[in-house]
Amino acid sequence: MKVFNKHERRISVPADDLGSVLDSLSGPNDRLWPWETWPPMRFDSPLGNGSSGGHGPIRYHVSEYVPGQRITFQFVHSGLVGGLYGRHYFEIISMSNQALIRHVVDAECDFKMWTKWLILVGPLHDALIEDAFDKVENNLTNGAIKQHQWSPWVKFLRSMLARKRQKESQQTSPIVA
Repeated sequence: MKVFNKHERRISVPADDLGSVLDSLSGPNDRLWPWETWPPMRFDSPLGNGSSGGHGPIRYHVSEYVPGQRITFQFVHSGLVGGLYGRHYFEIISMSNQALIRHVVDAECDFKMWTKWLILVGPLHDALIEDAFDKVENNLTNGAIKQHQWSPWVKFLRSMLARKRQKESQQTSPIVA
């Protein structure tokens, strides 16, 4: 089964400005990823071809990096996206007096993973990407502050994941007397 998901945002800045934001991804001054409210994106080496990592339980490696233009990630078949075969990428497209930032997930999977995408992964992914695009736009423009509102379903999923993380940390922490 096919999973195809696309988010785009036109921002009234030159493509070079958006490109520098793209290049900050996963670094100490990340201006794209909404690490303030989502698991941070981390890699085993500086952003570049072959870097491995991900965010939270989502694992992938960088399969293509064109500075200022495009970063493509290949899913690793484990964790929350085990069974999702494909890629996701960010790209910057120059337009006349503005630029477009795009994020695409393009993958194949079985019915079980497709159902998991529809119910769990997809809604969280959509909220995360919209938060990322809000962060970019808010940092690059002087317009009204944008803040995507999470749906009740996303809020519920996030609360369930937080409870699960809390329970797991309690089970692995040593008992102090």
